[in-house]
Amino acid sequence: MKIGNIEFRHGLFLAPMAGITDHPFRALCVKCGAEGVTSELISAKGAYYGDRKTEGLARVYPDERIAAIQIFGSDPDIMANAARLMLRYQPDYIDINMGCPVPKLYKNGEGSALMRNPELCERIVREVSNAVSVPVTAKFRKACDDDRPEAAVEVALACEAGGASAVFVHGRTRAQMYSGFADREIIKKVKQAVKIPVIGNGDVASYADFAAMKEETGCDGVMIGRGAYGSPWVFSEILAGLEGYEYREPTNDEKRALLMQQLDTVIAEKGINGIREFRHHILQYCKGFSGSARMRKNISLITSRAAAEEAIRFIFG
Repeated sequence: MKIGNIEFRHGLFLAPMAGITDHPFRALCVKCGAEGVTSELISAKGAYYGDRKTEGLARVYPDERIAAIQIFGSDPDIMANAARLMLRYQPDYIDINMGCPVPKLYKNGEGSALMRNPELCERIVREVSNAVSVPVTAKFRKACDDDRPEAAVEVALACEAGGASAVFVHGRTRAQMYSGFADREIIKKVKQAVKIPVIGNGDVASYADFAAMKEETGCDGVMIGRGAYGSPWVFSEILAGLEGYEYREPTNDEKRALLMQQLDTVIAEKGINGIREFRHHILQYCKGFSGSARMRKNISLITSRAAAEEAIRFIFG
């Protein structure tokens, strides 16, 4: 599949997740087989007005290509100007967030609230597309709320009309947040409605899930979010299934080495304070282990590299 002139062999993507998909985690997922990654959410207003946090969120590194920068906002002009500013970081494409369900964005008319106004979605995509020289995509949900259960089809058509090169569709409504199950039927309907590539998202945590998503929806690619959080090697499993060789789950030694690489990159980029951010990754990796409740309490107190390394060694031997 292609996004603009960018070719993806299998269409295997890591979903953007605020506070999770920083560069160290994105690079790890690419190493495990992800073909495309996206930055954490970046405020268009923040970028436009020179927020100091923007550079840290927007920087794209050589070891994470193909990489998109995702921006959010509701003002077409500000979104276009912010997208133009993002080009300094050399993203492969720009993604527009139209699906974030968090109350703060929703109350500001951003994220999933945009789905209530397909005409505005079209204007935003058109202005951003006209402002940049790279492809533009949009990511949204099944619907904002249950009152318009098939809003995704309207929004997809609007984005296509505005010049989007592809759309990413999460099969849950904003009201669902991350509960219940993703509706694959709506992804199928979006695929049938538009000519641009459609990437399905929701409830994919294995090769079997990936294959089912493709078969049930006809989508061109699949995006994985929480299924990769704490298990980035899910991309290796899917890649093995797609390319027809037997999957071998990484050994504990290999998993430990991957986590240590992630930890070292966090410290190199964010300093010792980055360890506090890294704690939630360690907590995710320890899920399902015997005595994990006590372990989680100890992990939440980690403030040094030595303590983080000790926790990783405890989890993976």
